[in-house]
Amino acid sequence: QVQLVESGGGLVQPGGSLRLSCAASISTFSLYIMGWYRQVPGKERELVAHITATSSTMYKDSVKGRFTISRDNAKKTMYLQMNSLKPEDTAVYYCNRPNSLLPWGTGALVTVSS
Repeated sequence: QVQLVESGGGLVQPGGSLRLSCAASISTFSLYIMGWYRQVPGKERELVAHITATSSTMYKDSVKGRFTISRDNAKKTMYLQMNSLKPEDTAVYYCNRPNSLLPWGTGALVTVSS
């Protein structure tokens, strides 16, 4: 059964950092582009960053220079290091496979507030 499990969310002050993890039970994890999404209540889910099978990366303009996506294929795990967090980064963060979506996990809530 395919499963995506996000973890590492929490409450952080503006300017702080968090590291999210995504554990994927996909046998071919290493072959696929994987991405981090986020969603704010009342808005559509948006792709924040993705990483290819060869670890090329792409970022949404608003997080460039602050977020870093990475992956460990041996562990079938993807990460999102988030630095210099802003209140507008507050959202539920999800991981998935952009080119062929899998069932969504429950996400990791990130709250940036003083």
